[in-house]
Amino acid sequence: MSRKSGSSKRWLSEHERDSYVKAARHRGLRSRASYKLLQIQEKYGLMELGQFVVDLGASPGGFSQIARKQVGTKGRVIAVDLLEMAPLEGVDFIKGNFCEDSTEEKLLNLINGQPVDLVISDMAPNFSGVKEVDQPNSIYLVEMALEFVAKILRPGGSLMIKCFEGSGINDLRRTFRQKFKRFNSFKPNASSNRSREIYLIGRNFIG
Repeated sequence: MSRKSGSSKRWLSEHERDSYVKAARHRGLRSRASYKLLQIQEKYGLMELGQFVVDLGASPGGFSQIARKQVGTKGRVIAVDLLEMAPLEGVDFIKGNFCEDSTEEKLLNLINGQPVDLVISDMAPNFSGVKEVDQPNSIYLVEMALEFVAKILRPGGSLMIKCFEGSGINDLRRTFRQKFKRFNSFKPNASSNRSREIYLIGRNFIG
């Protein structure tokens, strides 16, 4: 048995025993990631009724599902992902890479000039298992998101995005502090203790 297959089996076994996985299934949530967003919402109150939210890297829809409930029927949610996502009532979905011009054009057309209040993202690169490759790819995704968000986020809006502790993270923190009046980094309890993932939260976008 290869190390990789053994590791995958252990992950699947732990995943099946995970209390958040079981709770998500019981509540009809699309993924355990929903609890990460709920815990961030409880602490920082990023989402409000009537807001316009864009979810980058949305599939399978765990974040979008929660956002839809938080913003209510007068709010709006657009989800973007390279992968297909099963339809969610009240959520517009764009299949594509937000870094590509064609996807950006579709999103900008769908936004149609409406100010975006909040951008959320749980996306991560395809991991190779090589830290020296995976960490720069993660940092790059956040950097691209920051560039993109500047085109759609209203002044005073917020960005919440996943990243990973490691090389380059402190530079990202400095960038957030330059672009937002308020900044926090937060690791929800729903995140695995073994994971280096954190969420960078910028509020009051300077624009």
